[in-house]
Amino acid sequence: MFGKLTWQAIPWDQPIPLVAGSVVVLIVLAVLAWVVIKGYLPYLWREWITSVDHKRIGVMYTLLGAVMLLRGFIDAIMMRSQQAAAFRAAGYLPPEHYDQIFSAHGTIMIFFAAMPIVIGLMNFAVPLQLGVRDVAFPTLNSTSFWLTATGALLVNISLVIGEFARTGWLVYPPLSGLPYSPGVGVDYYLWALLISGVGTLMTGINFVTTILKIRAPGMSYLRMTIFCWTALAANLLIVAAFPILTATLAMLALDRYLDFHFFTNEAGGNMMMFINLIWAWGHPEVYILVLPAFGIFSEVISTFSGKPLFNYRSMVAATMFICLVSYMVWLHHFFTMGAGANVNAFFGISTSIIAVGTGVKIYNWLFTMYGGRIRFTTPMLWSIGFLVTFVIGGMTGVLLAVPPADFLLHNSLFLVAHFHNVIIGGVLFAAFAGITYWFPKAFGFKLDEGWGKIAFWLSLIGFYVVFMPLYVAGLLGMTRRLQHYGVAAWRPWVLVAGIGIIIMICAAACQVVQFVVSIRRRDELRDETGDPWDGRSLEWATASPPPPFNFAVLPDVRGEEPYWEIKRRAIETQQLSAEPKYEPIEMPRNSPTGFITAFFCTMTGFALIWHIWWMVGLGIVAAYAVFVWFAWRDVTEYSIPAEEVARFDRARRQAREQWLAQHAGQPA
Repeated sequence: MFGKLTWQAIPWDQPIPLVAGSVVVLIVLAVLAWVVIKGYLPYLWREWITSVDHKRIGVMYTLLGAVMLLRGFIDAIMMRSQQAAAFRAAGYLPPEHYDQIFSAHGTIMIFFAAMPIVIGLMNFAVPLQLGVRDVAFPTLNSTSFWLTATGALLVNISLVIGEFARTGWLVYPPLSGLPYSPGVGVDYYLWALLISGVGTLMTGINFVTTILKIRAPGMSYLRMTIFCWTALAANLLIVAAFPILTATLAMLALDRYLDFHFFTNEAGGNMMMFINLIWAWGHPEVYILVLPAFGIFSEVISTFSGKPLFNYRSMVAATMFICLVSYMVWLHHFFTMGAGANVNAFFGISTSIIAVGTGVKIYNWLFTMYGGRIRFTTPMLWSIGFLVTFVIGGMTGVLLAVPPADFLLHNSLFLVAHFHNVIIGGVLFAAFAGITYWFPKAFGFKLDEGWGKIAFWLSLIGFYVVFMPLYVAGLLGMTRRLQHYGVAAWRPWVLVAGIGIIIMICAAACQVVQFVVSIRRRDELRDETGDPWDGRSLEWATASPPPPFNFAVLPDVRGEEPYWEIKRRAIETQQLSAEPKYEPIEMPRNSPTGFITAFFCTMTGFALIWHIWWMVGLGIVAAYAVFVWFAWRDVTEYSIPAEEVARFDRARRQAREQWLAQHAGQPA
């Protein structure tokens, strides 16, 4: 009745995962009990779990990413500490557990930490910057989030019930085939990514439609912010690349479940085809993460330099150039497969060329800062740290684009250091900059600057202390994924990296303290005007936090920086524009569709992993029934009365008038 699921699936003989899993379960149960006892459950259900508001979905995406970032960071701590202790010794992690940890670390950090944070920031900011009320498909947006949460939940369940993949984060065959991975670890990986991948694909469709078809009056393409352009490019890549991932993992699942032979050595299969396909998705995936990060830095650097972004049109061109060329570089991930000199030369040249687009952006950011009145706030510090760090990562990437060099450095810690150099220095620094930058817009108060700056400096120092030694260890020949080693020349560099991870632990603790202190001091840090940073784009034209409808009247866009022009004009004349005529606004109703569908998808995914076939059938039928029920709804929207709209907007206008009075005589 329960397929392969037995009591032996729980790791009774492995204290580390057993204790860790028990602690996580107890924390989750304690939080749920607290929510129920305090009476918060109806509010959470009504305002968050069933919400289709893009802002709340964005906050939930970002929160999910932050929690999974912490989980992935714990895996990183365990790997670094294991290697520090495993010089000519066994260390404290047995090989099979260590293999699961490095596989889970990569999977979690890319799919369930970086992706949700980036998508969350896009969800929150893009509709506001476009001057619109919501995304094109609000209920689909909710469903996308909950499917992503389903994938994250399945990965975490593997910590307690069964095991996770021991194959690395991209499950290369034949290692991921049944003969070499007969357990359920690869199955957890497959169904977590297949389900969450569908959610991500729906997000891509949603945002491409939103950006191309739903913009404020007068908002032409070349009046959109660079963050909207990078979001468009990233979501175009999602729409084009994620079907490749889904098809590839589906074929591997067919190999495992029904004995197909797509990626085997016999019956016409070809394991190298898996590697081609997974990297045809994998390299665009890097830019799905990095392009929105570039957009965040563009917003932050322009705002805190007090200048428009230098050469806006070249930034747009560079963004779309990277979007296109990112599809022509995937083979550089496996130069050593023996494709031949001509193939390697083509992909090496295209990899070097893609650096040109990034170089254009670097110079534009530098020229934006040049001559500006720079304010060294926490988001700006993350941006400057990014500029230095990402240039180093980019140069090592160009080195790896040279096939002869790659033959020497492939699968070494040099490659690990390069990858983390661009992902941490680019995506993670952008995540922290974006969260700090838009936090007051989401919650109405700023994050504490003192603790934020301490966290930045510890993160920057910790990053360099961890990963610069790994470049050296890689040049000395140390390969990645070693559970233990015996070469004395590598040991000093591994120990220095271990010290670096301690510094990064302190940085993470400071970020937690920053949130706690900020929440306690929220009255002092309150943003009354909706524009705490003296911003330049439309999201700062509305209140903090924004009302459900975002804008009482959709803005009429007449320039490249419409909000900046409105604000300067108000300062010059010392008065706001005339009060508009308020009208009722229709907004989409909240819906439990996404949450209920994800619940049944979780049940189906778990049943597929353990071969509980009756549960599979029940879950699929129930998930389909939810969508049919949703399609038959009679009332899909509710109306916000004009009086309610006026109340929200007049409170915002009053705060702005008080701000104008306080800054009378200030130069525009």
